[in-house]
Amino acid sequence: MLTLKVITENQDEVIRRLTKKHFDATGIIDRIIELDKKRRESQQQLDANLAEVNRLSKTIGQLMKEGKKEEAEAARSRVTEMKEGNKTLEEIKNTSEKEIHDLLVLIPNLPDDSVPEGKGAEDNIVVKEGGTIPNLDDNALPHWDLAKKYDLIDFELGVKITGAGFPVYKGYGCRLQRALINFFLENAREAGYLEIQPPYVVNADSGYGTGQLPDKEGQMYHVTQDDLYMIPTAEVPVTNIYRDVILNESDLPVMNTAYSACFRREAGSYGKDVRGLNRLHQFDKVEIVRIDKPEHSYQSLQEMTDYVQSLVEKLELPWRILRLCGGDMSFTSALTFDFEVYSAAQKRWLEVSSVSNFESYQANRLKCRFRDENKKMQLCHTLNGSALALPRIVAALLENNQTPEGIRIPKALVPYTGFNIIK
Repeated sequence: MLTLKVITENQDEVIRRLTKKHFDATGIIDRIIELDKKRRESQQQLDANLAEVNRLSKTIGQLMKEGKKEEAEAARSRVTEMKEGNKTLEEIKNTSEKEIHDLLVLIPNLPDDSVPEGKGAEDNIVVKEGGTIPNLDDNALPHWDLAKKYDLIDFELGVKITGAGFPVYKGYGCRLQRALINFFLENAREAGYLEIQPPYVVNADSGYGTGQLPDKEGQMYHVTQDDLYMIPTAEVPVTNIYRDVILNESDLPVMNTAYSACFRREAGSYGKDVRGLNRLHQFDKVEIVRIDKPEHSYQSLQEMTDYVQSLVEKLELPWRILRLCGGDMSFTSALTFDFEVYSAAQKRWLEVSSVSNFESYQANRLKCRFRDENKKMQLCHTLNGSALALPRIVAALLENNQTPEGIRIPKALVPYTGFNIIK
């Protein structure tokens, strides 16, 4: 969340920048300013009262020694009266602080100045692209038909066991999944990321720390009896490793990677764009996470973007990178680049990764800080990216590499699959 200092010292600037995310912060910020004034006034009065109580308490004994019993009793009564008043002031201060906090978590992160204006996906800007879109025969099949033809994925069986959006992988489909996971993890390790194996469920504090709560509570699977949440991405448990942690500047940047199953309710999703692997409730993904110092975080963002680009290039997929507009960004992001690969049979681009810099927004919630070389405490910057999400990568691999002989496996992936064609 944004710090109170940022809001109180840059009120107009915060309101202006949030309009790019189509968020009108005027009312909330006015209320925060009002509450902060009340909080500061109550604190000032409380400090003055405490000083007076201390002064009077010291004089009571002296007055008694001097035989000034009535003056001592008057001072004692005044101390009792002021202590009662302090309880009220303390309650006003605490109530104001709680309401300020409850309002702060409702305000999105400020978008970076480079974020373009726009309302939705149609306003995102393509900043880079590469690879060659294959020319398939007219009888080319979409991945859901290929999955059935080669007995790779059974969508109907998943519906029987659980419901729509929970596919069952079989045979070569399973081996392809494992190969991609290992391929992504090995590449991340070689790029300097430390592998983490995190839990797949987290507590509410973890969901709050990375911003899924309260903003996206309806999109997460909630185990109500234990008040635990199934993770939508490994970002959540991995970033929360650093909740309430103070790092040294020399430790930065921290670079972690993790594979996990991911669970998303995807409430409201329907239509042709969710067919097959295009949108699932459970899927596999390898995530990269960085914790960095503010002056280096945008260099880290570029390095992460370059790294994800290297993955899609190794998989021989046509790709493009989009800079997300204000209206299509997440609640917590300051700047996001999406990666899309082209699905030749569906004739459409599929999102496979988002790489984002959250600046200090998550770190403020997490209380993730570092000591600089002068021993001064600062909030870290947090970043993450999909490297990569499997479902749409698999969809594009199956569709783009279909041949009369079978489905060709990209050369870089063959050491991980143990086969070069599915037939």
